[in-house]
Amino acid sequence: MESNPTRMCELLVGLPDVVVLGVDDVAGEPIVVVVESVLDQGWCRECGSKARVKDRSRVTHVDLPCFGRPTRLVWSKPRWWCPAAGCPARSWTITDPRIAWPRAALTDRAARWVTVQVGRHGRSVSEVAGELGCDWHTVNDAVITYGTALLDADTDRVGAVDALGLDETLFFREGPRHHKKWCTSIVDAGGPGRQSKLIEVIEGRTAKVVSEWIDAQPQDWRTEIRWGVLDMSGPYRKVFNDSLGHATQIADPFHVVKHANEKLDECRRRVQNETLGHRGRKDDPLYRGRRLFTKAHERLDEAGEAKLLGLLEAGDPKGEVRMTWHAKETVRQIYAIEDYDKATKFIDDMADETMPIEVQSLSRTLTRWRSQILAWHKAKVTNGPTEAINNLIKRVKRIGFGLRRFSHYRIRVLLYAGHPNWDLLPTITPR
Repeated sequence: MESNPTRMCELLVGLPDVVVLGVDDVAGEPIVVVVESVLDQGWCRECGSKARVKDRSRVTHVDLPCFGRPTRLVWSKPRWWCPAAGCPARSWTITDPRIAWPRAALTDRAARWVTVQVGRHGRSVSEVAGELGCDWHTVNDAVITYGTALLDADTDRVGAVDALGLDETLFFREGPRHHKKWCTSIVDAGGPGRQSKLIEVIEGRTAKVVSEWIDAQPQDWRTEIRWGVLDMSGPYRKVFNDSLGHATQIADPFHVVKHANEKLDECRRRVQNETLGHRGRKDDPLYRGRRLFTKAHERLDEAGEAKLLGLLEAGDPKGEVRMTWHAKETVRQIYAIEDYDKATKFIDDMADETMPIEVQSLSRTLTRWRSQILAWHKAKVTNGPTEAINNLIKRVKRIGFGLRRFSHYRIRVLLYAGHPNWDLLPTITPR
């Protein structure tokens, strides 16, 4: 076992080519470790003459916690100068990126550690900054710098995409009127036997900004995309029409059924007002059945179905809510059958003029999106993975209590939800 106390201290510090000059321990303050590099910098890099030490400066860096306490690494750096006449080198200070990069507030190892904590594990910046005993901006700047370098280095992160999913998320509410600023998630929606992943996050949700990003990608990558998954969004449909015209569009089943449920709810409220002259109250039959009406029919037991029919009998004299409920169940059946022609007939049947106005409105929507809805039978791909990744994106926003600068938001989101190759982190060069 090593018996030299100085050598043991150097081993505990764990930095290459340094000698520990001292340790300062003041109660209630961070532990201060003073080190000096032992690298030979005694020769001029320009003319090769013997250099001399001009002075010594001490630079303080935030380091990893030591024994559960915040730590500061004070690096004693000699400033060399060349005494040769006419040498352009003048003076210089040694640099060692293994300890810390020039003008960095954190040591290199601390900066890589905070990038993992915030980017990979999803911890808040303020929490990590509190553990290191430093400022919020110190940690955030390191995460952005090292995170950007990691994402740039991971050139294989995206790869080929078979099904591309688009969806919007709320980025920020700006100003006293809380103006909403949106962003678009571009996701590899995976599919049978494939893993979904976040590809990119773009500021805005217009067709123009998304198309510009897609058009900027390599032609070979765009050609391999066979399916485009969306949630019946007009702008995103335009994106696929303009930039990925060869891809078959698929309307997400969840949002199609959700739209049918919304029409059922509209019909229930309209009939409620027409029959009773007021909004739903707790004893009104249609209001009491609002949850049952949107529930899947196969999930109702005998008592539930009897209750549903009884409430419709009591509060729906013209049978309009009942017809809309059947239309909603018909939409659900589109995804329960394999017969493409039969699914098409389901959509056509709802266009009958005898149907309630909500069913006719639903029919018009389904007709406009007919090809995208029925394309699901061919691909069996949904926007579910995109919604799941949006949950990860929203978690980043929640733990950060909102992020104002989109460039910071993008890096944090891609590090957490984009799943880069973290094995590359020790090899990257921060910028």
